[in-house]
Amino acid sequence: MAAPLTLLLVVAVTVRAALYRSSLADLISERVEVVSPLTAWKRVVEGLALLDLGVSPYSGDVFHETPLIIYLFHFLVDYAEITFMLADVITAVALYMAVTDYNKQVFRKQKFALEADLYPLDCLELIRSPKEMYYIPLKVAMFYLLNPFTILSCVAKSTCGLNNAVIALFILTTIKGNVLLSAIFLSLATYQSIYPLTLCAPALLYFMQRKYIPVNFRRASFWWFIAQYAFMYLGSLFVIVGLSFFLLGSWDYLPSVYGFILSVPDLTPNIGLFWYFFAEMFEHFRLFFLCVFQINVFFYTIPLSIKLKEHPVFLIFMQLAVISIFKSYPTVGDLALYMSFLPVWSHLHRFLRNIFLVSCVLLACSALFPVLWHLWIYAGSANSNFYYAITLLFNVAQILLVSDYFYAFLRREHHLTYGLYLKRKDGSEATLVLK
Repeated sequence: MAAPLTLLLVVAVTVRAALYRSSLADLISERVEVVSPLTAWKRVVEGLALLDLGVSPYSGDVFHETPLIIYLFHFLVDYAEITFMLADVITAVALYMAVTDYNKQVFRKQKFALEADLYPLDCLELIRSPKEMYYIPLKVAMFYLLNPFTILSCVAKSTCGLNNAVIALFILTTIKGNVLLSAIFLSLATYQSIYPLTLCAPALLYFMQRKYIPVNFRRASFWWFIAQYAFMYLGSLFVIVGLSFFLLGSWDYLPSVYGFILSVPDLTPNIGLFWYFFAEMFEHFRLFFLCVFQINVFFYTIPLSIKLKEHPVFLIFMQLAVISIFKSYPTVGDLALYMSFLPVWSHLHRFLRNIFLVSCVLLACSALFPVLWHLWIYAGSANSNFYYAITLLFNVAQILLVSDYFYAFLRREHHLTYGLYLKRKDGSEATLVLK
């Protein structure tokens, strides 16, 4: 498997290097679907210029990345292209290793269940074979590296690629069972954009499952492990925040980074749900609806964690999708990360209901984004309503995609417990309904 992965990495790097040298690079770096006020490279360059002049990069309203990012590129600005390509390679390799390890665990559990006769006889066709699972890690790496969204994000030098690398390393260390490194990478991801805080829940559930700690509020071992992980996570976050203060010499970055993410003052159009709504919002309603919109990312964590407490890796996929859809400044790079997990759930295809329709809508919207932007901004023959309509449809398609996979996953688990061909008490065929 090393040779195909190496070939894939070479092809991916070659494509990116070619695009960096093309005339498309400048055009891509200006696309609002690819970069946001948080992740745009030109804003990082502005911040570096202010830093070189001895002025705080957060003194204006231009730079909103974290201090560690600006000090990283203070040394690597001449190697920015290599840095972003390396970030994509790290992400792909981390996902490859994580999925390989996860598949081994799935196969062991499946083998144990078969030996213990825990599956009904009529659902044996749902059992995954080693041959079927063998190429899944390579497909995951391919889905990430050759995804047009990932390539565009890398060529635009969007710092979203660095965030994805950190989250991928968090997933890898979690699946490998390294509690300390998992907490460190999760704290780094939270430091970058707040929203990965919700990944705490699947990480805790995964480690508890791995260490055979029951999810029981009355058990001391349950609370003791949460306290241990919280201490490592908060301790790492405190160190990173303290290091940022030491580098910058002030706390100016807190309102400029986290206040900016939560209060959404910049209403530059993007593929998210916030910009148009708050552009039309009366000011005295703004705070209420801001809380309503922001709570979406965090609210779904509790019910999803309850429903998927036995399946923390699928919960990670769900949480990444929720973050990508409901964060305040999303880009196509955020979609690329959770979509790279789709090959892991290829065994669910027989239970998906809307996959063809959703795929067509996502492709159509991706093609129409630049068209409607041109009609609105350059031709003047459209307005913001046209662009937001496509944005809204794009997000609805994502929600349908994620909910379809959620339904398919729960349906397969139900069949593995109760059998594939469900019958009513009178012997007639039953229909499974997700409620």
